[in-house]
Parts: sequence; structure tokens; C-alpha cells
Amino acid sequence: QVQVVESGGGSVQAGGSLRLSCTVSGLTFDDYAMGWFRQAPGKERKGVSCINRSGGYTYYTDPVKGRFTISRDNAKNTLYLQMNSLKPEDTAMYYCAPSRYYDAGRGCLGTVAYWGQGTEVTVSS
Repeated sequence: QVQVVESGGGSVQAGGSLRLSCTVSGLTFDDYAMGWFRQAPGKERKGVSCINRSGGYTYYTDPVKGRFTISRDNAKNTLYLQMNSLKPEDTAMYYCAPSRYYDAGRGCLGTVAYWGQGTEVTVSS
């Protein structure tokens, strides 16, 4: 049984930082690219960042490029998202999920819908 557990969210002021973690069990972690997604209140879930299986390649959407850093530790089955210079528009529930493919131009493709409960990030101005 696959389990995905996100953690590290919280409330910060604009300009602050948070580091999210995502631990996955029940599958072979390094068989998958991994992605971070977020869902703001009243909006659909969208991809934020993706990392390939080895961790050597990363992809970021324009809103977070230059401020967020995705990384993974395959020995610990854990994915990370370092978020700096946070803005109120980053406020959302953050989720991670495995994906079958990494694409340099589009990020994670073929996301496998093993969704955890997410971790909430609130950024105040």
C-alpha cells in the first residue's frame, strides 16, 4: 500500500522561508520522478516543480522559478521543497506525488494519483 506524507507547512510572513518534506513508502522511490503540486482555496491543483528519478534534473513553473528548490534523497525515500522569498500568492495546500516521466520542458508527466493529505502553507503580507 502506497503512503505519501507531506510535512513542513506553516504560516509565515511574506519574504520568509519554509522547507517542505514528503516521505513515500510502498513503492520503489527511485523508479519515479517526483513532483510538488499546490491547490489554492477555490482553485484547481497545479504542478509547481518536478525532479527526475536520480535528482539530477529539475523543472520549475514560472511563478516559483528562482525562489523554490526541489531536491530528493533516494536513500530516505524523501522529497523536499525549499521555498524562499515567499509571497501571499504562494498560499495553498501543497502535495507531492510520484510521476512516471520527467520532461525538461513540461515537468512531471503521468502523475500517479497517490495523494497524501498535503501540508498547508499560509503567507501573510
